[in-house]
Amino acid sequence: MENITKDPAYNAVDPTDFPAMLDAERYGRRTGAFDRIISATHDHFWDPLDPKYIDFSQAFDVENEYLINPAANTDLKTAIGERLDERQKIRLVNLDVWWSFSSILHGEQGALSLSASLCHILRDPGAQEYAANQTREEARHVTAFARYIQSRWGKPVRVGPSLGNLLEELVASPLVWKKLVGMQMLVEGLAMGAFAMFFREARDPLMRRVCQLVMTDEAFHHKFGKIWAERTIPYISPAEHEMIEDWAAQVFQILLFNLGSPDQKPWIYEAVGLDPVWCQGAFMEGMTDALIREELQDASNIFRVLVKTLLKAGIITDRTRGLYAAYIDMAELYAEGDRMVGDEIAEEGIKYLLQLNGGKPGVTPAALAAE
Repeated sequence: MENITKDPAYNAVDPTDFPAMLDAERYGRRTGAFDRIISATHDHFWDPLDPKYIDFSQAFDVENEYLINPAANTDLKTAIGERLDERQKIRLVNLDVWWSFSSILHGEQGALSLSASLCHILRDPGAQEYAANQTREEARHVTAFARYIQSRWGKPVRVGPSLGNLLEELVASPLVWKKLVGMQMLVEGLAMGAFAMFFREARDPLMRRVCQLVMTDEAFHHKFGKIWAERTIPYISPAEHEMIEDWAAQVFQILLFNLGSPDQKPWIYEAVGLDPVWCQGAFMEGMTDALIREELQDASNIFRVLVKTLLKAGIITDRTRGLYAAYIDMAELYAEGDRMVGDEIAEEGIKYLLQLNGGKPGVTPAALAAE
């Protein structure tokens, strides 16, 4: 497999070819495609170690209070919920949040490592600077989620096999297109949906603040993937398009059917006194295609945001449309326009940061990210 490069901004070299970075002519060939989003980073700066931005000392009774609205928990919509008393439900929901935030933390680490790996292969100084800038932002996300998890549970749980395998593939891949489609569209699209859902459903104010601050950065990371799609997808061959489209569809299916599956987290069910094997059967019985479709109609559903990202990028065609249409009204999704569910949350967060950082009210980096 080779890189699919239709714009010189995405030219790449072997990660071990450092001498290519010392080419005297390379420094003068800088794209301006990312300059605006690089400059805007100053307006949405935040420091997870500074309580001025976020105070991790805020307490929450994880043992006796729901971290999120229990109606947002999928397990409780199946026979699993019928076997639990209220205290067990609180424990199940909060352990599931622990699992989810640990997965988010691992995903942010994957994004950090992937962004750093782009610095080793992108020849264009502008693209390289953007990748370095994103690496810095992903690093603060790792710090923020690690501290949130520490404040609520002490430490994260291990990454699940499906997510872990995908992150390993993306970070190790030498292909720019796979890194950008996989991380900036699939994983970042998934993350934006997750952050929007947790922001909306959170009963923990600290959780809401963490999600919002991270979203102020993620809106720009999503923009980086959008720029790649605009400069690449219209110019690729049918064979190249099919390769990207099929790979994206495969990853979508893996994530949809595995990310929240009971077999990825048996320890949660054991912790509330249930047999994980029985839970898996109850979950599969309860999560019919009709229920999955109903869940995906929610504008902040994590997979719906992911599919919209692929659709708007031109990656989904009639070849794979049916695969997604089994769960999502694709015509409705396309008619929604380009704004994502997390854009408004990110915009409010950026306004908050502009005031905190002494920025100019006339500067609107949120609008830039949403373009």
